Amino acid sequence: MKITAIETHVVNAGLRNWVFVRVLTDQPGLYGWGEATLEWKTRAVTGAVEDIAPLLIGRDPRDIEAAVRAVKKQGFWMLGVIGMTALSGVEIALWDILGKALGVPVWRLLGGKLRDRVPVYTHLGMGEMNAVYGTMEAGPLVERGLAVVEAGYDAFKIVNVPYTHYTAGVAQIDSLGRAMADLRAAVGPGVEIMVDFHGRPASPTAALAYIEALAPARPLFVEEPIPPGDVASMKQIAARSPVPVAAGERLTSALEFAPLLDARAIAIAQPDLCHCGGLTEARRIAALAEVAGCGIAPHNPLGPIAGVAALHYDVATPNFVIQEEMTGAVPWYFEVVQGPIRREGSAWAVPEAPGLGVEVDLKVAAKHPFEQEPFPTRDAVMPDGTVVDW
Repeated sequence: MKITAIETHVVNAGLRNWVFVRVLTDQPGLYGWGEATLEWKTRAVTGAVEDIAPLLIGRDPRDIEAAVRAVKKQGFWMLGVIGMTALSGVEIALWDILGKALGVPVWRLLGGKLRDRVPVYTHLGMGEMNAVYGTMEAGPLVERGLAVVEAGYDAFKIVNVPYTHYTAGVAQIDSLGRAMADLRAAVGPGVEIMVDFHGRPASPTAALAYIEALAPARPLFVEEPIPPGDVASMKQIAARSPVPVAAGERLTSALEFAPLLDARAIAIAQPDLCHCGGLTEARRIAALAEVAGCGIAPHNPLGPIAGVAALHYDVATPNFVIQEEMTGAVPWYFEVVQGPIRREGSAWAVPEAPGLGVEVDLKVAAKHPFEQEPFPTRDAVMPDGTVVDW
């Protein structure tokens, strides 16, 4: 069996252009689907897929580790997030091919079933962009939180930490604390709430001030309290935080996760399968995390194929905790990709179809061609004009 071609299909979904990757083989009707979505880097990623394709065409798609090594080693340059995203999309597609060739679901190839259901959480608006990133005040926060619970979820994440520089103002801290308290009172103790800081505080001191304000409402975890890359500061936060700390969505390899895990600087690791190298590398990250007593909550605000890949990974990962999903990002989410995601309450069912069990409707995909994504990141400016993290 040989790889004969690698295609990309771009589907615009508002904030993100989903990048679907299809790997074709010389076996009639046998191909695999993956996803390589990366916000504001769509054209770079599709170009990177084209760039790595010559290293893969002619190889046996079932030799996944060898294919990954070929891209990493024979391309000479470090791949970075764009190259790793391209590789991730291809790598996931190779697992889809292997599962189809053997007639088993991908989770079976990853070590088999460890759980009968996969707990999930969504965002405000079930993932609709304006609800996710535009709900800062207590009133709308409570209203949208209650709507998520009414939709059957018992866990959701909010993104309402103010844009911050090196210090956090008293008014900002108090406002965040009151909003979180109101939200907890509204949804009750049976609903898990996570708070995504988006790396907005520029210092551990500012991050800890917010964490302490949130702590009485007992969030499941706070995510990315400072920008990635500063292990010493993350360790300082973890040592003083009364809330578990999560991070990892912007890390692209086990090598980048290792210092955080060695330092015991996080309680929850959040690899994104579309950015960290795919299932192969995500398994290494999970193994390192397990040794460090750290749970896994994969990052995934992306498209349907990314969701299905995460589902298979979660079924077979021992230290899995909870899965992020945004199936409400667009109303036609389940039209463009037919797949095995079935939500029962606040969990996904275990899939049984061979491979990933997905098929892309290219006619529906063609109705949503590439568009330049909006840049809500431009809002990340302090009152004095200082540009800060989004």
